[in-house]
Amino acid sequence: MHLNKTATADAVTLTPSATPSACVIWLHGLGADGNDFVPLVPELQLPETLAIKFIFPHAPTRPVAINGGMPMRAWYDIFSLGGGAPQDAAGIRQSQQRIDDYIARERAAGIASERIVIAGFSQGGAIALYTAPRFREPLGGVLALSTYMPLAEALAAEAAAVNRTLPILMCHGRFDPVLAMSLGEASRDALRALGYAVEWREYPMQHQVCEPQIADIAAWLRLRLGAVKSV
Repeated sequence: MHLNKTATADAVTLTPSATPSACVIWLHGLGADGNDFVPLVPELQLPETLAIKFIFPHAPTRPVAINGGMPMRAWYDIFSLGGGAPQDAAGIRQSQQRIDDYIARERAAGIASERIVIAGFSQGGAIALYTAPRFREPLGGVLALSTYMPLAEALAAEAAAVNRTLPILMCHGRFDPVLAMSLGEASRDALRALGYAVEWREYPMQHQVCEPQIADIAAWLRLRLGAVKSV
C-alpha cells in the first residue's frame, strides 16, 4: 500500500493516494514518539483498496514520576505500576480529549466513525483502551498492544452505549518485564466482565512486537476495515 508521509510538530501522518475511507490513530509508548510505529505499516501489507489513513500523534513532554521525574514524551504521568497505586486521572483525560479531537477531525473530513480504529502500544494502548469505550459514536475497534486499562473502575459508569459492541484486540508478550502479562489479563477480564468482546493474543516475547503478532494485526485490520460503510 503506497502512502504519502507528512510530519508536523503534532503527528506523523501516512495518507493513501486515494481519498481515505478509513483511519487508524496509533499511539506510541512512554518515551517514544509518533515515528515509532511508522515502519510497521508496510509490514502489514494491507491492500490499496482499503484506503487507510494512519495518524501517529506525538505525546507531550512531561515529567514522569516512575522515571525519577525525567521529562519525556508521555500521555500521562505514572506514579507506580503496582496494584492500587494512584493514577494521573487528569493527564489521562487530557490525552483522551486530544484523541477525541483527532477523531472529530477525521469525521469532519468524511470518514465514518465505524471506520476509525484507535491503536496503541504500552502507555499509548492504555489511552486507546480508556478513550474508545467512552466515545459517543460507534468506532471501528481498539488495537491494544502490551498494555492495560487505566482507571478501570470508572468505565462501568462512563462507557458509551454505542460502543458496547466495540471490537477489541489485545496482544501481550508472556515474558514482558515492563508491563507484566497479568496486568493485560486483568484488564481483559475487567472488560469482558462488562460485556466487551475482547480477542486476546499472547506471544513468546517481551515488551515488543513480533512477526506473528504483525500478521494477526494485519488480519484483524482487514476484517475490521474491509467493508466500506457510508458516513
